[in-house]
Amino acid sequence: MSTADGAQPPDTTPDGTRQTAGDVGVSVEDGIRSLLLLMPRMVGRAKRIKVPAELSGFSLAPRHLSLFSYLLFDGPLTVNELAARLEVAPATVSLMVSDLGRQGILDRTPDPADRRRTIVTIAPAHRPAIDAWLARGATAWRTALTPLTPTERTLFIRTLTAYEDALTDEPS
Repeated sequence: MSTADGAQPPDTTPDGTRQTAGDVGVSVEDGIRSLLLLMPRMVGRAKRIKVPAELSGFSLAPRHLSLFSYLLFDGPLTVNELAARLEVAPATVSLMVSDLGRQGILDRTPDPADRRRTIVTIAPAHRPAIDAWLARGATAWRTALTPLTPTERTLFIRTLTAYEDALTDEPS
């Protein structure tokens, strides 16, 4: 692969294979360039993951994936616990849970220890479809993270978090 003038793009070797940052070490500017080109492709591919047929009739959006992920990985949670994990107001989660509960996707039961609280779970009938929906992303992350050391995984996650935080900061 070459550019219009015949030069190799900086992220490919002369034989056209893609280089990654780990192959040669990159400058900050080259890293920024690579990531600015990579991130839209990643987001585009993630958005193209199809909602399973069993869930296609429901009004589901990407924001629901994080909520479903917490319930799959962490098990039943209260609305306040979900809100803390999702970093949103409890009222926001309560609205999401109410909507998904009306659709039959989530089950809500009173907490036996405190009847004022509600325990939220994925309805058993929809758990396999939600698990399948999230599995492709989980498999891709497993493939990417497995070769890394625990220290490298921590650095990678901290880097993505720092990027997210920098995007939410107001420009000066």
